[in-house]
Amino acid sequence: MERKGRFSQWLRRPRNGSGDSGTGAASAAAREELLLAAAAAGFPLAPAAHPSGYGCSCERIGCPTPGRHPVSFAWQTLATTDTEKLTKWLRGQPEANFITATGIAHDVLDVPAEAGRQALERLAAAGVEVGPVATVAPDRMLFFTATRGTPDDEDEWWPCELDCHPETMDEHPGLRWHCRGSYVLLPPSTLPGDGERVAWLHGPERPLPDPLTLLEALTDACAQYAGERPDHEHHAAWPIGR
Repeated sequence: MERKGRFSQWLRRPRNGSGDSGTGAASAAAREELLLAAAAAGFPLAPAAHPSGYGCSCERIGCPTPGRHPVSFAWQTLATTDTEKLTKWLRGQPEANFITATGIAHDVLDVPAEAGRQALERLAAAGVEVGPVATVAPDRMLFFTATRGTPDDEDEWWPCELDCHPETMDEHPGLRWHCRGSYVLLPPSTLPGDGERVAWLHGPERPLPDPLTLLEALTDACAQYAGERPDHEHHAAWPIGR
């Protein structure tokens, strides 16, 4: 209960950089507290690149996903909830974003932000509890759910590799299910662009729902969103093989 209270207080803090929360030390402490809270909820974390000027901290020329990809090719192996290791990363890489590996402790249903807002209204009206939800400014929303894990029957799961590349987004408009072999950025990650960031709408202290309890509302909202915008260019910039 104490951690939940601290987390709720953090979500209510001003985001305009004024007051104590705008100081470097306070911002670093808030970042550390937020990410460690996610790890305490069971989300495995690994360091990611961050925006650097007009490019990416990875210094890859023409990086297609600046600030949105893991630092290491071994991110699946590195992802951890170990507080000591995470604290070392956080203090040694003060500008780094962090990803959470999906398909281990949780999955993520990734939808256009407008469709996500419509689904939230529908789910609330139906009395369906949603779990953690994050916004990815300006155009995506992430619904964290219980994971499908690794079923005994390998035919009962699919690798996220099937739909995880930005260049195939026109083939996979709307909802994307991040499961085994995928990842998403965690708050408080920063993105290229003025004020673009990843932020919690509902924090990780919430229980993870079964994905099937959300799926109908999300797919219906995505279908409506796509129908209203047949020429809309869909953007989802991760994951991508590097």
